[in-house]
Amino acid sequence: MKLTILALLAALSATPVLAERWDETLAAAKGQTVFWNAWGGDARTNAFIAWVDEQVSSRYGVHVEQVKLADTAEAVTRVIAEKAAGKSEGGSVDLIWINGGNFLSMKEQGLLFGPFVQDLPNAQYLDLAPGSAATTDFTIPTDGYESPWRLARFVLTYDQARVIAPPLSMAALLEWAKANPGRFTHPGVSNFMGATFLKQALVELAPDRAVLQLPATDENFVAATAPLWAWYDALQPNLWHGGKTFPENESVLQQMLNDGEVDFAMAFDPAAAANAVAQGLLPDTVRSYTLDGGTLGNVSFVAIPFNAAHREAAEVVADFLLDPSTQAHAQDIGVLGSFSVLDPNKLTSEQSSVFAALPASPALPTIESLGPTIVEPHPSWTDQLVAEWSKRYTK
Repeated sequence: MKLTILALLAALSATPVLAERWDETLAAAKGQTVFWNAWGGDARTNAFIAWVDEQVSSRYGVHVEQVKLADTAEAVTRVIAEKAAGKSEGGSVDLIWINGGNFLSMKEQGLLFGPFVQDLPNAQYLDLAPGSAATTDFTIPTDGYESPWRLARFVLTYDQARVIAPPLSMAALLEWAKANPGRFTHPGVSNFMGATFLKQALVELAPDRAVLQLPATDENFVAATAPLWAWYDALQPNLWHGGKTFPENESVLQQMLNDGEVDFAMAFDPAAAANAVAQGLLPDTVRSYTLDGGTLGNVSFVAIPFNAAHREAAEVVADFLLDPSTQAHAQDIGVLGSFSVLDPNKLTSEQSSVFAALPASPALPTIESLGPTIVEPHPSWTDQLVAEWSKRYTK
């Protein structure tokens, strides 16, 4: 009992210190511009970041400037170059939307500021237990060097006016494609969505899924992927255009679904189809779903480089992204439709009611219907998968 009381007193005494430190951060952040390097390929995400700029500008005097990336590696390369040039402060990148291999690379090279997450007031709403989704990025412990801001899940999208019983596994997808040649495809594997489709097949077909949580080696890669290549060898000739050419990205694939050129699209965003229906970009008979046993999912994070010129403002933006009202706004299917990264058990009843009142759509799966989340393989598997697929199936 004595230890418990002492621990409680210590926590209570630390709270004013944290509050005072955060007040200092807010004061230093005022007037700063955060250069948020983020993938610029999604109009809804770009609009959401613009909304974040409006909100933090009015609340905290912090401006957000999105640096739109085609690939997150662009920002990572810039920070690496600045470190090599001895630029330890005044860096050009303040905040990065980052995941997986890019995070691992920056963490291993000492390119990140932190740990900082535990200093964010709104981190109180996160489950920060070791191994939780908010503290693990593609099997890599975040150790407080990146802060979560949105959830992602792999979903397939189909038009129920054309497809009565969609396949519920990768094995069933192969049989469906054989029965309906030319009606299914995926983005090129050099694209994130195409690589995700390949990883989803891998985790379903690998003899031992646990090995995917370890770094890929020449030996374990061959054994784990052998069933995948056998499956894809059978799938390829039944793909759109005989598997000789592929849509550039998921947006192009979605347009092909709308045009009736194929019967399926895919996304790493369960609300993508619902939003497209609302905008008239897909018919209202479209539905999104996950496969039996669940699908790949992860948390999107933001991180602050070690030499960020506007570190305090970057922390303010990271904290704002965790505000329950921000998370509810992002979960609105008219905005992003991204499920919240917050622990629902840590929300007040009033905060929970805001989420409960959000609009629904027949095209939007419920969080219950998504089933279990399959954790991403170690980042090293992605690069090897893409390289091996390219060697096997492109000329």
